[in-house]
Amino acid sequence: MISRRALATALAALVAAPLLAACGGDSDAATGTGSSGKGEERVGGINIGPDQDRVRGKKADGIAALVPAAIRERGTLRLGQSADASPPLGFYATDDKTRIGSEIDLATLVADTLGLKLVNEEVSWENLFVGLDSGKFDAVFSNVTVTEERKEKYDFATYRLDNIAFEAKKGAGWKVDGPEDVAGKTVAVSSGTNQEKILVDWSEANERAGRKPVTIKYFQKDTDYYLALQSGRIDAYLGPSPSSAYHVATSGQTEIIGTLSGAGDELQGKIAATTKKDSGLVKAYAAAIDHVIEDGSYERVLKRWGLEGEAVDKSEINPPGLPKTQ
Repeated sequence: MISRRALATALAALVAAPLLAACGGDSDAATGTGSSGKGEERVGGINIGPDQDRVRGKKADGIAALVPAAIRERGTLRLGQSADASPPLGFYATDDKTRIGSEIDLATLVADTLGLKLVNEEVSWENLFVGLDSGKFDAVFSNVTVTEERKEKYDFATYRLDNIAFEAKKGAGWKVDGPEDVAGKTVAVSSGTNQEKILVDWSEANERAGRKPVTIKYFQKDTDYYLALQSGRIDAYLGPSPSSAYHVATSGQTEIIGTLSGAGDELQGKIAATTKKDSGLVKAYAAAIDHVIEDGSYERVLKRWGLEGEAVDKSEINPPGLPKTQ
């Protein structure tokens, strides 16, 4: 099994390779990797080292008072996060042990605002919800989309839009706003994902309108998608917007040419802090998120990970979620 440090190194190598081929010369200058002199390790301007110098918040007494008394007395906010490596949302730094990413940064801001010490544990995706059910976790900040089915067991306070993105080679010269823009194009997508369903629906809509369908391609690894993109074997890759934003920022070789809701045309999908239903915490989370939005620290966190395009104006408690599947 590949180590976390090896994974971080592989990510750096992946984004650096196209630049090396194009530029040559000194390795730091050519790849955009290196040290700032402050113990940071950067790839394309994003710090993937253990010295994160996170954006921190201050306790807001009125908001902290919304936290149930038992948790205030305990003094900790027990957080669950997915152990899967998913830059820039959550992954391990180059020391193979420090958890970094936008989700841990935002959770830290919320905990600071509530006057609580964050205690984070990484588990498998399914065990995030087991942990909430059992009371092991007070919250999950791990790219959880609000759905109607999940709302039956959990409460949600939104903090980011759930978007997907079309990523193309830099300078491709085209934008994607709707099905007609991908007619006749070759687009890669991961099998079994919501973005695959949207792309298939768009292709079928093009055929019904007398336009060319989309040629859909599938690959096994992220590296395969990006190699195909650089070689011109595909015109674009449709994937999660955060992952695309991270790749754009760290590679310098691609650009996002269109975004849309991960829920499709009918609903804007939303990512939310998740807690056990009726735990008494969701109002505190929403108020804390609104507070960090207002003081600007929320914007600074999203900016350092390249996720400004997924910002929300305010936190919503239990908004309409993705409908139940038949």
